[in-house]
Amino acid sequence: MIETSAADAPKLTGRGAARRSELFEKLVTLLVGEGFAQLTLDDLAARLHCSKRTLYGLAGSKEQLVRAAVVHFFRRATGRVEAVLAAATGPAERLAAYLRAVSAELAPVSPRFFDDVAAFEPAAEVYERNTRAAAGRVQELIEEGVTAGVFREVHVSFAADVISSVMVRIQRRQVASATGLADAEAYDQLAELLLNGLRRG
Repeated sequence: MIETSAADAPKLTGRGAARRSELFEKLVTLLVGEGFAQLTLDDLAARLHCSKRTLYGLAGSKEQLVRAAVVHFFRRATGRVEAVLAAATGPAERLAAYLRAVSAELAPVSPRFFDDVAAFEPAAEVYERNTRAAAGRVQELIEEGVTAGVFREVHVSFAADVISSVMVRIQRRQVASATGLADAEAYDQLAELLLNGLRRG
């Protein structure tokens, strides 16, 4: 789960909070679907049918709006992934459920959004922080499987380091450049490799 501070969140409290919350959700949907580097505040205001002043009511600049939207996207995705994990039983099933839930959350996202996130340092930092947290979660799930005797006796720290490296390469768009795989597809492939390599024969 990624940590957030007050600076991460848009101004969604006080008078008109419901309207601002609805507007912010539409903003997140727009950015996730189309990216954000090419959009100006004027473009965003026109697409969202609001004024620039209304957008400034959410955050003080386009950059702050984008970062808040990226934080919101990953925080919401993390919550849904953890809910899927909580419903799964058995170490192998839990590891598969976790990685496939991550894949499912990333699948609807446009490649342009991920490219823009990678190129915008404040947003890239959010994705990287989330990736590190996800890699830590995978390590916990592998340890769980080894302890239960379901997975092979692997060097867990080494396995986790390899997995973390792959996840960081996915986050930095290096896997997409090298293989043509979308982030969600890369997580699907990672799940298959892990499960086939870890399960006892």
